[in-house]
Amino acid sequence: MVFIMLLAVLTGLAWMVQIMSMMKFLLNYGVSMGSFVGLTSLMIPFIISIIIPFVTFISIIFVYNKLISDNEVTVMAASGLSPAGLARPALRLAAILTVAHLVLNIFIVPASQTEFYSMQWNLRYGLAHLKLKESAFTELSSGLVVYVDKVSGHDLSQVMLADMRDARSEMTIFAEKGKLVATPRGLSIVMTNGSIQGNGDATVTGSFDMFDMDLNVADKGGSSSYRVRSVSTLALIRDVFDSPTAKRHRAVLNELSTRLLNPIMNLILAALCLAILLRSSLLRRRASFAPVMSVAAMAVVMATFMSASNMIDSVTDFVVLAFLQFVLLIVILGVLYKK
Repeated sequence: MVFIMLLAVLTGLAWMVQIMSMMKFLLNYGVSMGSFVGLTSLMIPFIISIIIPFVTFISIIFVYNKLISDNEVTVMAASGLSPAGLARPALRLAAILTVAHLVLNIFIVPASQTEFYSMQWNLRYGLAHLKLKESAFTELSSGLVVYVDKVSGHDLSQVMLADMRDARSEMTIFAEKGKLVATPRGLSIVMTNGSIQGNGDATVTGSFDMFDMDLNVADKGGSSSYRVRSVSTLALIRDVFDSPTAKRHRAVLNELSTRLLNPIMNLILAALCLAILLRSSLLRRRASFAPVMSVAAMAVVMATFMSASNMIDSVTDFVVLAFLQFVLLIVILGVLYKK
């Protein structure tokens, strides 16, 4: 129950921070409140995947420190229960959370991040965010202005478009009808039965039956940029052996270490906390130094793991880090189970 409460509170706080940092979607792009909440909600699985080891540690230290303070651990130890027996419920919880964390990292987080980036791009550059007003000038981007007499969904009538983004090739287009179309590059407007006037080194005029213009309001990366967080785990594993650049190779390895090795920290931190609290409680009746030692040990272990995972440059480094995690876990459990 302590774990669930802490997870809900910390996830909610982190989600609020995300909401505040993404307020520009409400202010600049005219996104509806429902779409905005849906977009920010897609960050929740990623937030949970980051904070689970810390919440596990805090929950265990809170519960077991209270048991020690109330002398319940002393009574149970006096009745013949070993530190390993006392630690079994927490280790069981940590093992379950490790499996759940792996499932979250391998399947749920990549899927939610893929949807997040896709929805973010569509809200920013797609048809969803573009709301043209009838009989009014709308500035789509700096130097790109459109006037529409009537709007019916994505169908437009009596369109005037002025493109002044490039001073050397300014153009003004008039068309009887138009239609907004979403493409992988961003928005396009397909106009029919109109005329065009271009102003550059010379003025050029002409007419057209159909004219397809890329509005080019999307960023350079677009929705197709490579984001390791949204790539499936199987695709990441393939990319380890087929990365086009060294930078991308490191990014893939770092992401794989986060997905596959970070869940193991649930077990390591839980065992570390239990070993320090339970072993120190047997040295004296009230081991007030134990929680401080546990927090300090947790900080050192997590900082070392995060630094090491960010410095992985090869598959060998990845395997070595996983092996060191396994050795550390065995050593801590050895201390905990020592009679």
